[in-house]
Amino acid sequence: MTAQWPVLDYLQWRDTCSALHLYLQVAGKYRLAHTPWLNHSWNATFYVTPRGLASSPIPDGPGIEILFDMLEHRVIGTNGRGETSAFALEPMTVATFHARFRDLVTQLGSTAQFDGVPNEVPFPVPFADDHRERPYDADAVQRFHAALNAIDRVFKTFRTSFLGKASPVHLFWGALDLAVTRFSGRRAPLHPAGIPALPDAVAREAYDREVSSAGFWPGGGGIDYPAFYAYAYPEPRSFRHAPTAPEAAFWHEGLSEFVLPYDAVRSAQDPDAALMAFLVSTYEAAADGAGWDRDLLECGPGRPGVVRPADAGRGPDAADMAEGTVERQDGPAKGRYVLQVDGHEAEMTYSRAGERLIIIDHTGVPSALRGRKVGERLVRRAVEDARREGIELIPLCPFAKAQFDRHPEWQDVLRTA
Repeated sequence: MTAQWPVLDYLQWRDTCSALHLYLQVAGKYRLAHTPWLNHSWNATFYVTPRGLASSPIPDGPGIEILFDMLEHRVIGTNGRGETSAFALEPMTVATFHARFRDLVTQLGSTAQFDGVPNEVPFPVPFADDHRERPYDADAVQRFHAALNAIDRVFKTFRTSFLGKASPVHLFWGALDLAVTRFSGRRAPLHPAGIPALPDAVAREAYDREVSSAGFWPGGGGIDYPAFYAYAYPEPRSFRHAPTAPEAAFWHEGLSEFVLPYDAVRSAQDPDAALMAFLVSTYEAAADGAGWDRDLLECGPGRPGVVRPADAGRGPDAADMAEGTVERQDGPAKGRYVLQVDGHEAEMTYSRAGERLIIIDHTGVPSALRGRKVGERLVRRAVEDARREGIELIPLCPFAKAQFDRHPEWQDVLRTA
């Protein structure tokens, strides 16, 4: 595990980290200038590879791909004619890197035209004017790359259990964060923007849909250690007070995000499981708090070589026959609906608020059962019982409320006032 999750001491390598951040901004600005816009700035990002961070093909000239090789410490450009050009990552100034990068692009037949000022950094200095000598700690860069490889693996596994719109796992050079984002499919309120050194139009377009996002910083930007983060926009009222895992995760008031120190993951008995718990618990806090239609958006985690079971057109009767029966456990004040499938238990709890009124207060569906309409079946059974018994329902649980919104034919059992 120590080889996969290496020690990262941000304070020890922060000057190299700052230099690498600016170098990636130079290459990122080039990609941004020559790649058609893709929603939420996805056209400008980098991707983790076994050797470092790559741009993917940039449609300029014969086409060019940029690789930051963190094993041999070089910047390598490859064009569509199979030609390559490279230069060393070593101690230098940002101005020197900028000049070398422009030469590389030109040698490969592309156009060295792009914005020359960094974004999302305090007191930005134009690349060509930044003549401060920067160190390059090759060992620290290799450890950073090893950490990115491990994180990328977990993030990509997490991404497989979502059917809705989701971002790739990619590195944004603006804040130097590796991120993965899920979307509810609904429009969001206009973002206030005002992010230093970032155009307001970019910030507002990035957050024009409801999101639940998680990522990783190597350090800086308000914390002096590497950490994972998670946030939601717009932030549900209950979000910051929601329970999260693992125990080391906490709400950071200054950042208005959940934070999990990298060291807490690295030192865990199972680092992959610890990180996955953070990703899942913070997403569920966002999705439940905002009333996302989780049964429609989610599925079980992907497995190599195994096709996800299709659920299109499956009616409740066929589902009940194939996957057990919803059972009701009723008490004088409280009760619950339970469904056991493949050794996993899903439940929906409720409270009685009178002889003819039930409040649905919680729905819990294990991740292994997502995408199989298990939650919808729990709510449907409550609707059927309410009709038979002549009672009304109040869905306080965000998931149950979302199901009622999707099923206008269930409105007859809702308490309307």
